[in-house]
Amino acid sequence: MRENRRIKAALRMARLPVVKTLAGYDFSFQPSLDRNRILALAGLDFIERAEVVHLLGPPGTGKSHIATALAVEAVRAGKAVYFIPLADLITQLAKAEREGTLREKIRFLTRASLLVVDEIGYLPVTPGGANLFFQLVNARYEKGAMILTSNRGFAEWGEVFGDPVVATALLDRLLHHAVVIQIEGSSYRMREHAALVPENVRNGAAFNPRPPKRRG
Repeated sequence: MRENRRIKAALRMARLPVVKTLAGYDFSFQPSLDRNRILALAGLDFIERAEVVHLLGPPGTGKSHIATALAVEAVRAGKAVYFIPLADLITQLAKAEREGTLREKIRFLTRASLLVVDEIGYLPVTPGGANLFFQLVNARYEKGAMILTSNRGFAEWGEVFGDPVVATALLDRLLHHAVVIQIEGSSYRMREHAALVPENVRNGAAFNPRPPKRRG
C-alpha cells in the first residue's frame, strides 16, 4: 500500500498527462515498429547511460504513448521523471528568463533522471525559444537521459526551431548518444474513419525522417 502511494505521488510529480503502459500499445497496428527494441528500452539501461531516445513519426502513430509508458516504467523503478510538451517547456524557460531565474529553472530540469519532451514540431517555436531549449539540452548533455517525440524529421529541425545554426547545435548533442526509433505507419486514432481521410495523410506522406548532413 505504501509503495503504491509512493508511485502515485511520483507519477503526479512527473506531470504525466495520462498513465500509459506498453501492454496497452497495439504493436500489431504498427508493423514497422520493432517490439523487442521497445521492450529493451523498458529495461531502462538508456537512463543509466544518459542517452537520448528519439521517437519519430507521423501524428497518431503512438510516439507519446510509448514515451509515457517508458516514463511510467522509470517512475516504478524509482527514477525521477519529468514530462512536458516542448511548447510548455519553452514557455516556462522564457518566463524564468524574464524573472531572472533561468539558471535555477534549468538546474531544476536537470535533476530528473529522465526528461521527456513531447510534441516537437507540432507548434512553432517562439523567438528565442531555440536558444533556451539549447541551454537546457547542453546542461543535460551526457548527464541525464531524455526522450523526445517529434512528427518532423531531423532535416526539418532548422525550420521547426526557426534557427538552423541552433538546430544543428542541438542535434550535435542530441544525436551523440542516441537511440532513434522511426514509426512509419497510419494514425491509430483515425483507424475507424480511415476511408474519410486522404491517402497521403493516412500514410504520413508528409513525414520525412531524413537525418541532417553532418560535416566532418
